[in-house]
Amino acid sequence: MNWEQLFEMQQQLDSRIENEHGLENDDLFQKKVLALLVEVGELANETRCFKFWSQKPSSDSDIILEEYVDGLHFIMSLGLEKGYRYGESTKFGYETVQELTLAFQDVYGRVHLFQEDPSEKRYHELFSSFLLLGVKLGFSEEDIQRAYFEKNEKNHQRQEEGY
Repeated sequence: MNWEQLFEMQQQLDSRIENEHGLENDDLFQKKVLALLVEVGELANETRCFKFWSQKPSSDSDIILEEYVDGLHFIMSLGLEKGYRYGESTKFGYETVQELTLAFQDVYGRVHLFQEDPSEKRYHELFSSFLLLGVKLGFSEEDIQRAYFEKNEKNHQRQEEGY
């Protein structure tokens, strides 16, 4: 996975949003943390993994993947906010997580740990946890990268349209 390319694309999007909305001098860390938590919740909702009371199936894989990369946008944005990147030297996590609900809870927990201690170590733990969630959802590196490119383009288009 070419993380450097994705981080550069995220930096361009973040800079554009900050410039166009007059946010260059604002501390957006807490808002980005909340945005990430909301995106992870939206992702969980599409998987329906926690809805033991319902027989309705999860959303299509492409919808789940789009929600997943929405979260990835905010994780990378948080890293850029603090000067951290997830590099090529870091392996894409292929360990297995026990159950999907637990994988989501792990991501939530690591978001909170990073919020309380925004260290590089905590950032890498959060990023790895999110990648493991992607593996549990059945996404490959190629799936994630392709979907990120598509969503990043859509996000730029939304800015042009006054989203």
